Amino acid sequence: MRTSKFLSLVLRHKPEAIGLQLDKNGWANVEELLSLSAEKGRNISMDMLLRVVRENDRHRFMFSPDGTKIRASQGHSISVDLDLEPRVPPEKLYHGTAIRFLSSIRENGLMSGKRHYVHLSLNPITAIEVGRRHGKPVVLTVFAMHMYTAGHEFYLSENGIWLTHHVPVSFISFPESGVYNA
Repeated sequence: MRTSKFLSLVLRHKPEAIGLQLDKNGWANVEELLSLSAEKGRNISMDMLLRVVRENDRHRFMFSPDGTKIRASQGHSISVDLDLEPRVPPEKLYHGTAIRFLSSIRENGLMSGKRHYVHLSLNPITAIEVGRRHGKPVVLTVFAMHMYTAGHEFYLSENGIWLTHHVPVSFISFPESGVYNA
């Protein structure tokens, strides 16, 4: 959906593209977002915005409790404080990527890159969908509880994505066949 991609751009990466100001926690005023979007030729109605937030398959966006603000749940390349508290992760988490990135991951582990966190899923099905966006997918198993007991912090975003700053190679299981075997 083009509206969702546009919202990802201005709420996660480039709010300045429309002159939008995010607060330190990544929140934007809804009325200002709609007004500035319209000024740039992107007419988004309140109904459309409600539908994108409600129907987005990954729940990428959320409204403040009073409905006057909106932000992306995670995935920012700009500096925001999502005010996430460290959490105890499950035993295993999963990371979807493309096979073409495996040699770099085998050397450096999972790095956050342009984003602030490495994104991890609770299940391999979600991870394979993420990996598919980048090429021929592969799912890596991350031994999250071992990482946690070794001193690494994990955070749980509002939309259920687990976040961490870096996953060292020693905590990653690489499938021999290139696909996840349950």
